Amino acid sequence: TCAFRSADERQAVGQIIKKMNLYHAKLINEQDHKAIANWAADCAEHVLPYFEKKYPKDKRPRDAIECVLAWARDEITVGAARTSSFAAHAAARATDNAAARASARSAGQAVATAHMVGHAAHAAEYAIKAIMYGTKSRETEKAVKNERNWQFRHLPKHLRSIVYPIQLSK
Repeated sequence: TCAFRSADERQAVGQIIKKMNLYHAKLINEQDHKAIANWAADCAEHVLPYFEKKYPKDKRPRDAIECVLAWARDEITVGAARTSSFAAHAAARATDNAAARASARSAGQAVATAHMVGHAAHAAEYAIKAIMYGTKSRETEKAVKNERNWQFRHLPKHLRSIVYPIQLSK
């Protein structure tokens, strides 16, 4: 949940998101959309152990990752992917462990990339949060830096400005 200081701030963020969605819709083709979805799945899978160690019998986040990969192979519909996203987010709500919750949310956002490519960046950010919450405090900064570098290296170069339009335009 995001906390906004004011209704104006919430509206401003909403306008930025709308612009990003239009930007994505204009610049992305189906092949790139699927490549970004695969990358989002990789980000989520990279931190999935934070959830699976705590809840080895709960397969909802793992299933969400499998669903986005299946969507990228044209094996399931966007509707099926969205259903899986809701399930992964339900798994996140069911835990009181912050690292496990962020891991499940990363999976939920990754599969939501089938619906809208903008969810990929959220999958990556939730993966960062899983690292932050799941790492000992004296190691957190290094672990986060390593995760960000891993994510960036695994994202095809020609797609970096689509997933991170604001950071790369500075």
